[in-house]
Amino acid sequence: MAKSDDEIGKKEGGRMQMKAIICPRYGPPEVLAIRDVEKPIPQDNEVLVGIRATTVVPADIRIRGFRVPPSFWVPARLALGLTRPKKPVLGTEFAGVIEAIGKDVRGFKAGMHVFGLTGHELGCYAEYRCVPEDGLIARKPINLSFEEAAAIPMGGLTAWSFLMKGRVSSGQRVLVYGASGSIGTYAVQLAKHLGAEVTGVCSTANQNMVRSLGADRVIDYTKEDFSKDGRVYDIIFDTVGKSSLRKDMRSLRAGGCLLQAVAPPATNLRMRWAAITTGNKLVGGTMAATPGDLVFLKELAEARRIRPVIDRSYAMERIVDAHRYVDQGHKKGNVVITVGHDQAPPAEKTFLPSLRTSSPTRRG
Repeated sequence: MAKSDDEIGKKEGGRMQMKAIICPRYGPPEVLAIRDVEKPIPQDNEVLVGIRATTVVPADIRIRGFRVPPSFWVPARLALGLTRPKKPVLGTEFAGVIEAIGKDVRGFKAGMHVFGLTGHELGCYAEYRCVPEDGLIARKPINLSFEEAAAIPMGGLTAWSFLMKGRVSSGQRVLVYGASGSIGTYAVQLAKHLGAEVTGVCSTANQNMVRSLGADRVIDYTKEDFSKDGRVYDIIFDTVGKSSLRKDMRSLRAGGCLLQAVAPPATNLRMRWAAITTGNKLVGGTMAATPGDLVFLKELAEARRIRPVIDRSYAMERIVDAHRYVDQGHKKGNVVITVGHDQAPPAEKTFLPSLRTSSPTRRG
């Protein structure tokens, strides 16, 4: 049964309040500020999540600073907001506790620990967020903390979506460029789960970490050009948009597949032409995921087949410091934001599933 308004939260001036991080205009990290805003109430098909952790992902940085390719400036302004963000509460990933449910919700109950992704709808830099029951939300992996669970959806789902588009299979050679990033760390682990031979490309400082994720080979891009060693790959996955299309095509076997997680319009056009002239498969654009994919990642985490990599964790009050750090462009894995509440999250005693010990069934 859904909770009443009085049970959901305190009221100030007749309106329920919560704390949220607001981005009132485009600019540097210092534009971000914590404000009291109206607390949402779940619609009939929604659950109200008391957020315990969220993250800082590249999308947050791009929106806050309006960092988009020149060729995409006009459509981006129309989509994000002409003079300031249309959605001033950023944040795409979350983990927390369901505090209330709409009257039509059947798959979730108050008290469940969940995690998920709001994507373009944002809104996770807040104490509470309403999420549709049929959205990208699932039970939190029981063996992970809220901070660890919040670091899975964006990177994990993006990596899985592209690997499925590339039809990665056992025995293939896969190169992951940007193997130490939020997408790359999952791409390495998921490609290994699929049975591929994985080569990770990263900086000197991150080589040991990438090896610990299961990479068979690691190339330090500061010292070696992967396209000049004569090796060819069935799949090349550029997770950060920083590799060269010319180099990628040089190292891609005939009939191979290039996956590009960051592909602005100009890059997409070059990829289409390269696909026509070479006969190789080139995949750009955005990730496409389902709630079932998120459940699959949950099962992999519970089976200890994947693990989140967390570089740093910041309290909500230090959001400016967190954005400054991510702005530097050298984070490893994920940067997590812990969201403060008056009380510690309740233990999930009623809904604990058994922990999987066998390998989850491959999806896709």
